[in-house]
This record gives sequence, structure tokens and C-alpha cells, in this order.
Amino acid sequence: MRARPGEDRVMTLHRAWWLRFAVILLGTVAVGGCAPARRLPDVPYVVTPDRVIAEMLRVASVGPDDLLYDLGSGDGRIVIAAARQFGTRGVGIEIDPALVEVANENARQAGVTQLVRFVHGDIFVADFSKATVVMLYLLPELNLRLRPRLLTELAPGTRVVSHNYDMGNWVPQRSLRVTVDHRDHYVYFWVVPAAHLRPS
Repeated sequence: MRARPGEDRVMTLHRAWWLRFAVILLGTVAVGGCAPARRLPDVPYVVTPDRVIAEMLRVASVGPDDLLYDLGSGDGRIVIAAARQFGTRGVGIEIDPALVEVANENARQAGVTQLVRFVHGDIFVADFSKATVVMLYLLPELNLRLRPRLLTELAPGTRVVSHNYDMGNWVPQRSLRVTVDHRDHYVYFWVVPAAHLRPS
């Protein structure tokens, strides 16, 4: 089956992530840990299957009036899918500059550059406060680290969707199971509550 635009490069980048980690680690050891190393992503990039993306967009009821932020956007496929299918404006924030290039090229090939943009940045310091929808595919500890910002910086009513991992005692309003190639994926959905209803 023919790969989609950018997909071969994404898989190469995914394999190269671990190689870069090893090179940087060995380089740091070689100089006695004195040289500052470029910060690596907190989690390696893993592709979200199309069926899971479809469920994430469906459960969030995204539309043309939304501003969707994907925190850790990889090759941009979630943001691009929302733009193509629903006319949703979107911003992807990604710490790996090579993936940002792939995402912007994928947006160009999909014809949605007027709706979306992808930026190199750290999701733990980037401003995403204007989002009406936030998408996540991180690790559990990163979800928990990000949760205070989601609850305090996003407006009440903002929709948050996470692939595979929840947010501790912030109970999701919906959870779905999606089976792809005999593997179960989970989609969790929250709505940011008013301040007095936020979990501690």
C-alpha cells in the first residue's frame, strides 16, 4: 500500500529518535556531562491511527468555529484531519523541529495551510489558552504534569481529548475503546469545568 505524503519520513524520524537520544547521551558522557545537550522530546513520536483520530474528533464535536490545539502534534495528522473534514482552525505544537517541517509540508499538500499552522515549541510553556479543543497523546505522568495548566488556563467549556491515557482524579466525561488491527486504543474526553468545580 502506498504511503501517504510524509509518512515514510515520519517513520524514519521515529526510528531516528532513539538514535539521537543515544548520540546525545554518549556525547554528554564523553565530555564529562559539561556540555549542554539539546532537549529531547518527553515522549517518542508514535502515530495515532486514523480510526482513533476520527473518534477523537467526533467525541469533541469539532467544527468550523473551533480552534484546536494539538499538544505534541507530530506530523500534524490530527490538526490536518480536523481542517479537511470540518473546516476547523488548528495549531500544532511540537518540540521536534524535523516533525514541524513534516507537518507543515503535509498541510501544504492537503491544501489547508490557510487553516492550520505548526510551531516548534515546548507544550509546558507554550500559550494554548485560546483553544476551544485540545488534543493529547502523551504519557500518564505528562498528562498529570500538564493538567494544572489545562484546568487554570483554558476557558470553562473547553474540550480536552486524550489518546490512551487519563488524568488521574479528573474523571473523564466519556471514555471510548477503539480497536485497530486487534489492538485496543482508548479515547478520554473532558470538558474544562468552572473554577469551583475543578479537581484538586
